[in-house]
Amino acid sequence: MRLSKRIASIFIATAVGLLSSCGSDDDSYTEIDLSFQRPANFPAPTYDYAANPATRAGFELGRKLFYDGRLSSDGVVSCGFCHEQAAAFTHHGHSVSHGVNEQIGTRNTMPIQNLGFYDSFMWDGSVDHLDLVAVVALTSEIEMNGNFQQMLSLFGTDSEYKHLFEQAFPNEQISTEKMLLALGQFMSLMVSSNSKFDKWQRAEDGVTLTADEESGYEVFQQKCASCHAGSLFTDQSFRNNGLAINPFVNDLGKFRSTQVETDKYTFRVPSLRNIAKTAPYMHDGRFQTLDAVYSHYHSGIQQTQNLDPSLVTGIPLSTQERAQLTAFLNTLTDEKFLTDSRFAPF
Repeated sequence: MRLSKRIASIFIATAVGLLSSCGSDDDSYTEIDLSFQRPANFPAPTYDYAANPATRAGFELGRKLFYDGRLSSDGVVSCGFCHEQAAAFTHHGHSVSHGVNEQIGTRNTMPIQNLGFYDSFMWDGSVDHLDLVAVVALTSEIEMNGNFQQMLSLFGTDSEYKHLFEQAFPNEQISTEKMLLALGQFMSLMVSSNSKFDKWQRAEDGVTLTADEESGYEVFQQKCASCHAGSLFTDQSFRNNGLAINPFVNDLGKFRSTQVETDKYTFRVPSLRNIAKTAPYMHDGRFQTLDAVYSHYHSGIQQTQNLDPSLVTGIPLSTQERAQLTAFLNTLTDEKFLTDSRFAPF
């Protein structure tokens, strides 16, 4: 099904758009690099960049939407509220997401990075297109609790929104579909590919790894790379990694969206890129440190339903291996991405 039809089916109740009356003068905008170039060590993207090419106004519209708390019911919580750039667009220090009226969710905020290379999204894979990712947060009663009719009214009366919509989508109606396309342009360019490890792997700038980092890479390849595979550091699979089930939440993982028995308690294998900046860890943020994660895999795995076969005996890690592995994982931090002014609030 074409994306436009899928979006229309979701927003049929808000199908009436508001015609933008803004002019075409865009002299106030500053040139920014919006070209997409696949990093040499990355796979081919899954996102169709040609179908929704980033334009200056479209990207800036997406950025304004991303950081605008007025899209939520309390006028405070924006996408950027839970996705902070310095933390690889996670909610630093929060085990689970926080939303409108101080409500608390049940899952840890996932990073926004390299989504243009993913097959599906969210901890349970319940969204299958990047342009639809924002719908979950925008409509969740716990997260943003947004109302699309009210958003359309805002876009039609706010002079800056009117100008950006007209520049991004000339002579077209302001609509929820165009809003999501603009957010897609913004998020699809959030590519993290310039860590120390990337530069070493691409033999750039004479970058070398320390002895501990190289040893940690060897530990990683032996004990972690089967799941955290490839340049994305995830094989994009869904697995039960043996976490004790929280009886107060009983999060069934991917089963919640598929109703397939073998999906119970399985969650996305997260990327390890920028892992040093994205604590706490796991789908419910139960571990505050990497060492706690290592301890889980070393001796804390529970024999729960659908436990991944590769984890039945755990992953033993010595004290030295833990230190070396941490040294390697620190090389996955991409400071350029974490400070890129294109993705920062206005």
